[in-house]
Amino acid sequence: MRRAFIITAIVIVLAGVGAAGYFYFFNQADIAVAPDGSSNLPVAGEGSPLPGETTSVPGLSPSSPVPVSARLVKISAGPVVPGAVAVNKPGNASTSPEVAVSFIEQASGNIFTYLTQARTLTRTSNRTIPGIQSASWLPNASVAFVRYLSGDAFSTVNTYALSSNGSGGFFLSQNLADIAVSSTSVLTLASGVNGSAVSLGRTDDTRSSELFTTPLSQILVSFAGKNQYLVHTKPSATLPGDAFLVDSAGRFSRVAGPKSGLVALASPSGKWVLISYALDGGMQMELVNTATGAALQLPVSTIADKCAWTNSDSSIYCGVPGGPPAAAYPDDWYQGALHFSDRIWRIDVASRYAQLILDFNRETDAVLDAEALALDPLGTTLVFINRNDGSFWGYSL
Repeated sequence: MRRAFIITAIVIVLAGVGAAGYFYFFNQADIAVAPDGSSNLPVAGEGSPLPGETTSVPGLSPSSPVPVSARLVKISAGPVVPGAVAVNKPGNASTSPEVAVSFIEQASGNIFTYLTQARTLTRTSNRTIPGIQSASWLPNASVAFVRYLSGDAFSTVNTYALSSNGSGGFFLSQNLADIAVSSTSVLTLASGVNGSAVSLGRTDDTRSSELFTTPLSQILVSFAGKNQYLVHTKPSATLPGDAFLVDSAGRFSRVAGPKSGLVALASPSGKWVLISYALDGGMQMELVNTATGAALQLPVSTIADKCAWTNSDSSIYCGVPGGPPAAAYPDDWYQGALHFSDRIWRIDVASRYAQLILDFNRETDAVLDAEALALDPLGTTLVFINRNDGSFWGYSL
């Protein structure tokens, strides 16, 4: 009896030590990546360090890039954070211009850069911020504005300016509903039951001021050319959505809608808006001329979030599913209830045709569900995530 009592006591003590360690570790992690309103947060210009900022997570570094064909490379086995940036580097007389692709490893929050010509992968920051959900990069790849959840029941949305080399950094306001960045500005959205407010500030989080407000509470925002912004309602297959262009004075002009499941993607100049929507259990896609309001039905259909514009407005690259089943679009795809088998198509805006660029499963014997597409400014390299396994790919155009 005494022996059983001693064993029971030892088990209880060990369990208590384990529980204490668990709560200590996760409380520290919460402080590191999810400070509450009373914490001494890093602010612009101070660069106060996050706890654990120089701690790398062992065993989580991406594998070496794997060339699959002359033009297709598996950059990382992943998973990686949706949102990458590709920057052109000058070449010399004997080499093609280099493209540097920066991305974030999801498990650790570490930043890596892949060079397309050298086919090398380098860790540039080992600041540890686990659980990042998305990244919005400055075009020069110097800073990524990352978003992640924390707090009780992961109810707090944090946005942190993460430097590509791991130095400095600062928090933006908590619980932002959306964010978009340009080379000089950061667009932020705060939403509540009474509507939404959109603010514009510098990339160092200074001189931020309210740009416009709207009674709409469930919206997304992005840049659409100079002094112009795209606002569209959050997509739902069961509710009609709308897309608007908003000028610097806060005046709204409707681009498209009401259409169920509407998703909108503006071209860099704002001259065009790509629209996708749900119709009879399938997907439709249109190109809207913002000057005339004319809508052109496109020969391929997908969700606009599976597309990316070239810098020149001349082309759109999209992951287009083959034979998608009838479903509640785009909800079923966003929620992970549906996966696609995509091929990459290029839509030529001027000539109004679609061209098959990459038949992924023929080159890899794998199935592609493309998301987070991005191109370098010169349009020489396309990168994307395979949603089926989180792997990260590059394709030379």
